[in-house]
Amino acid sequence: MNTESKTQNFFEKVYSHPSISKEDYANIINSHTKVAFKKNDIILKEGEISNAYYLIENGLFRSSVINFNGNEITTDFFGQNQILIEVASLFLRTPSKENIQALTDGSVWRIGFDTFQTIFNSIDGFAEWGRTWMSTQLFTSKQRALNMLTLSATDRYLMLIKEQPQIIKEVPLKYIATYLGITDTSLSRIRKELSLK
Repeated sequence: MNTESKTQNFFEKVYSHPSISKEDYANIINSHTKVAFKKNDIILKEGEISNAYYLIENGLFRSSVINFNGNEITTDFFGQNQILIEVASLFLRTPSKENIQALTDGSVWRIGFDTFQTIFNSIDGFAEWGRTWMSTQLFTSKQRALNMLTLSATDRYLMLIKEQPQIIKEVPLKYIATYLGITDTSLSRIRKELSLK
């Protein structure tokens, strides 16, 4: 498969919607710019206003905040075929409360806020995709909040293994622990207990 076909397939996978035509996909692809990040690159800093989001072709990324005790807490992980975004800062045009960092080298496709607005308002299928994507994100966010309250740390860890196995393989345990809302020591204990089963 040539590079052009691979790119087309990637965009059709990320922006999957029956109302988007082949011609629309061509316009959408042309609205993005390919960018490479190195491990540990900072993509967005707390206090900055986000002016773009990214489609992840490969690589792992994370968002984090500094809590009231001054500790760094991982709020989310982003991997292949996902969208790397700080929604509130981008769409409300407010300073970000989160930092976004590359955990590995990665290739992404960047789209600026103004360009996004243009294609959102000119391609009906893209706007429909956007509304569907946002609804899914709201559901996912709500489900994560509920899981933090209703599932044990072990169950949350097992769910992460099932849903995002690459996170377990490639991300430092300290980031996984804060994402699960537990200490490094607790995560080590959970991993040990599971290995004995």
